[in-house]
Amino acid sequence: MTRLAPYVFAGGTAVVTGAAGGMGEQLARLLADRGSALVLVDRDADRLAAVVAAIRAAHPALDVSSRVVDLAEPEQVTALADWILAEHPRPTLLVNNAGVALAGRFDQLTMTEFDWVLQVNFAAPVALTHALLPALLASPGSHIVNLSSLYGLVAPAGQTAYAASKFALRGFSQALGGELERCGVGVTTVHPGGIRTRIAETARIAAAASPAQAEAGKARMAKLLTYPADRAAAEILDGVQHRRPRVLITRTATALDLLSRLLPVGHQRLLTRLSLGARRR
Repeated sequence: MTRLAPYVFAGGTAVVTGAAGGMGEQLARLLADRGSALVLVDRDADRLAAVVAAIRAAHPALDVSSRVVDLAEPEQVTALADWILAEHPRPTLLVNNAGVALAGRFDQLTMTEFDWVLQVNFAAPVALTHALLPALLASPGSHIVNLSSLYGLVAPAGQTAYAASKFALRGFSQALGGELERCGVGVTTVHPGGIRTRIAETARIAAAASPAQAEAGKARMAKLLTYPADRAAAEILDGVQHRRPRVLITRTATALDLLSRLLPVGHQRLLTRLSLGARRR
């Protein structure tokens, strides 16, 4: 098996989705510090503009472009890929960071809600990767980063849509990595634990869940998000530089990954008990 040389940030062009806040913003800032030109994507126009302005102010000589896109709309994903290839034909790093959350039992969800999560968290990264892959292959030494989740390692109750999307992205990334390594392109799958981002604030709650359930669910989620986003971003880029196929962020992610390996079936019952206990408190 071919061993790839370390990834070189300086002089490359990085495409980062979900760049208006959280890990995406921190990744953009750190990539700029490392000399990468940037193509930043998000659906939040105001926050994205603020991030772009701050990076341009700190790095006036750097090429920083942005695009407002809702990845939930497949035609916008296609248009995004066409625009990137027209304006930045030689990307060297693709970071599929954007993601959405949806809380609630499966029987409380509509299929429209379920499909929305799959589109943003899985279908959009796959489509963008497929569209940009020829350009990445044309630049040996390129790299792809797919942000899975702690819930791409374990699947607690109440997270059917989110876990399905993140497990799917994990499987896609692992298979893709096996295909691309011999072509000189690396793939890293990232499994963050509770990173301090806006995902709890922006999460949707199942249509059939009560308002009380919705607020309680968001509050539980927010309590878990404690790990600094800048530290997480630094760990991701360290993984990219050293071509690591997988990056686990937080001790929780590492512990639950080990637990799922030691107890492939039994860990699910433990997660369910812990989840029920947290809801009673």
